[in-house]
Amino acid sequence: MRVMSGASLGVAAMLGLGAALSVGCSQLGVVTARRDFKAANQAYQQQDYKKAAELYEESLKADPTLIKAYFFLGNSYDNQFKPSRKGEPDNDAFLTKAVENYEAGANRLLDSDDPEDQKLGKLSLDYLQAAYNPDKLNDPAKAEEVVLKMVQLDPAETANYLALARIYEDAGAYPEAEQMLLRAREVKPKDVTVYLQLAAYYNRQGQFDKTIAALEQRAQIEPNNPDAFQTIAAYYWDETRGDSRLTEPQKKVYVEKGIEAVDKALQLKTDFVEAITFKGLLLRLQANLEKDPGRQQALLKEATALSDKANAIRKQKAAGVSD
Repeated sequence: MRVMSGASLGVAAMLGLGAALSVGCSQLGVVTARRDFKAANQAYQQQDYKKAAELYEESLKADPTLIKAYFFLGNSYDNQFKPSRKGEPDNDAFLTKAVENYEAGANRLLDSDDPEDQKLGKLSLDYLQAAYNPDKLNDPAKAEEVVLKMVQLDPAETANYLALARIYEDAGAYPEAEQMLLRAREVKPKDVTVYLQLAAYYNRQGQFDKTIAALEQRAQIEPNNPDAFQTIAAYYWDETRGDSRLTEPQKKVYVEKGIEAVDKALQLKTDFVEAITFKGLLLRLQANLEKDPGRQQALLKEATALSDKANAIRKQKAAGVSD
């Protein structure tokens, strides 16, 4: 049997003490990290983002495995960025740090088995994409790259296709923007938001027929929703008064179709203030297009009555709330 010398025993004792100290420091680091993380969360909830960022940084230094902190650290820097000071180095540095931590968070959180981590990972990508928007870093190529990754993670999420459509539209890539909107419709043909976004896109492109088609498809999905028909009426009213290229016969047709839509809304909800108001506005447009003075006065009288009715309902509802 081999016996250790005194020197060997001394080295072994030192190694053992070192291991013990290492374990102790590791445990102390975890405790410190949790303490800083808790304090950081409190500062974050109080919207003290400067203090929150400092504490999240400290918690990650003490425990790099605390991966949830990356998203909140990125968002703390993001919230310190001021669009009105864009171009100032100190201000822009907040966005740089936000992007770094959103990327770090996404890479780590999405690889986690914890559903909460994965949720924060997707949120990191969402905010990362927003950081590349025109009001911030204005880098559509980077934004596209992030959203394409989001599409790969969840091909059934229409919000990602809508985000891509906006990126392409802002960049002037209109065919690609429309393609993404149509892709969103394919993925979720019953999603009302998709049709509203599609209608808004076509309206911005001056394609009014396609605008109305999208809104009518939305109304088919929600035949009992008065707002679906009121929205159609509002678009007809806006187009009639705003498009100088329309001929008088076209304006008459649009006004009539707007009134038809608003009447459907009022059949579903008789006290729908917005619909009552818009019907009055449409009747005034119709009066302006009317050649017969008698008919014109009758339309204006009906429009005034509807305006009075809408105001009365507003007062009733306000009184109900105050009670």
